[in-house]
Amino acid sequence: MAWPAQAQLVNHKDLSYAAVKAIAEGALEACQAKGYHVSVTVVGRDGTTLAQLRGDGAAPHTMENSRRKAYTALTFGAPSAQFAQQVAKDPGAQQRATLPGVIGIPGGLPIKIGEDVIGGVGISGSPGGNDEPCSQAGINRVAAQLR
Repeated sequence: MAWPAQAQLVNHKDLSYAAVKAIAEGALEACQAKGYHVSVTVVGRDGTTLAQLRGDGAAPHTMENSRRKAYTALTFGAPSAQFAQQVAKDPGAQQRATLPGVIGIPGGLPIKIGEDVIGGVGISGSPGGNDEPCSQAGINRVAAQLR
């Protein structure tokens, strides 16, 4: 059976095991170096959890919060902090905040190759909004491969 000319397969890149491991460990280590007890989650382009680490001393709720932050960043293709700002002032964003797995709290970042969002990383547990720099440190570990 022949496919119509416009019915082509989609090509995309996904995070490898090595990249996921480097992002998760890099993010966790960045926060631990500052004395923060955090959890980190990396999700793939379809929103499934690819890696999740709970650092020593991290509170139990940080696992779920880190996953939701990563998922939010992936879903909206922007930092979860940006979504948190939208929730504070936009009724439409407030409605989206009720979607399963979404949370309006800073700490999640999308993982991108150009403008293609291929995953998300989220940290939870640091004081005073210090999660996002740790998430960025994880992404920075694989920045050369995200081109």
